[in-house]
Amino acid sequence: MPIEEMRFPDALPVDSYGPGFFRVGGRVIAGPLLILPDSGVRAWGGWEDTGLILAEGARLDVLFVGTGADMAYLPTGFRAVTDDAGIGVEAMPTPAACRTYNVLLSEGRRVGIALWPV
Repeated sequence: MPIEEMRFPDALPVDSYGPGFFRVGGRVIAGPLLILPDSGVRAWGGWEDTGLILAEGARLDVLFVGTGADMAYLPTGFRAVTDDAGIGVEAMPTPAACRTYNVLLSEGRRVGIALWPV
């Protein structure tokens, strides 16, 4: 089976992550991270920080939420806000969220990601 290199036209994948940080496009960001197609890469204020997510939600195929090193349930308030806005949200551990986001991004899908560090 031929292996092809992933391409990310006009998008920024998560390059790497570690204890308390993420590297995206060569830039290191400490703490929680949010990447959205129109708003780009920025620090994320956490569960209550939904303004940009709601602004772009209608244009997203899915928002991946990395819950840290382990799987965790999304807070009821966050889930209610995204459900009310019609935003598809998939929660998973942060490593899996980064991998899944990068794969869908390479396929040209309009995906976003909100990450808690490992």
